[in-house]
Amino acid sequence: MAAEPIKKLADMLRASKRAVFFGGAGVSTESGIPDFRSTDGLYNQQWRYPPETILSHTFFQRKTEEFYQFYRQKMLFPSARPNPAHEALARLEQMGILAAVITQNIDGLHQAAGSRNVIELHGSVLRNHCVRCRRAYSLDDILNAQGVPRCACGGVIKPDVVLYEEALPPDAIESAVDAIARADLMIIGGTSLAVYPAAGFAADYAGPLAIINRSPTSMDHRADVVIDQPIGQTMKAVMALIEEK
Repeated sequence: MAAEPIKKLADMLRASKRAVFFGGAGVSTESGIPDFRSTDGLYNQQWRYPPETILSHTFFQRKTEEFYQFYRQKMLFPSARPNPAHEALARLEQMGILAAVITQNIDGLHQAAGSRNVIELHGSVLRNHCVRCRRAYSLDDILNAQGVPRCACGGVIKPDVVLYEEALPPDAIESAVDAIARADLMIIGGTSLAVYPAAGFAADYAGPLAIINRSPTSMDHRADVVIDQPIGQTMKAVMALIEEK
């Protein structure tokens, strides 16, 4: 791993007081959760329906049982644990350097690592609710149910994740826009910046920028440093420099 980009990112973080991290699926691949658009990712596997169709609001309503077959098999990873990237970001928040994590992920691993200000643009698999009475249910309730999970009232239980055809949560949008507007450094990690409208928040940022991603992004040309290495390894090396005595 090249030492100069790592050192530059460490120096940028040392100088920051309100850094913001914007992350995607690549942040969790080192925790054993596959990403979506790599050559072996979910979107390159063969299914009866395309994943975009299965993970849509319409499909959830019309073919709920098939939705849940796919969802349980391919979207839930209850044994996954935070990796060094999640841990480093939590530590940066504790140090007063990182102001917020804005994530497109739905796995809850940032919170599991100790991050407190996590803005979930696409919701979380850890939260679920009855579409009829709004009663809350846990991930275990979904995992342990047979077929379509149902509430005591008889209503279908829906994951609190943003499906295709659904709008992003207004409170998450507001929080993300505010965090980015206040940021003195943005780190983009583990995302190809291909998913909109979420990627549009990052595109609006015009300040100091670092990108950590295995493949090129549309914002590489604007970045002060670009690192094309696994984000867990990268952040572990960065933290070693920041915390060295």
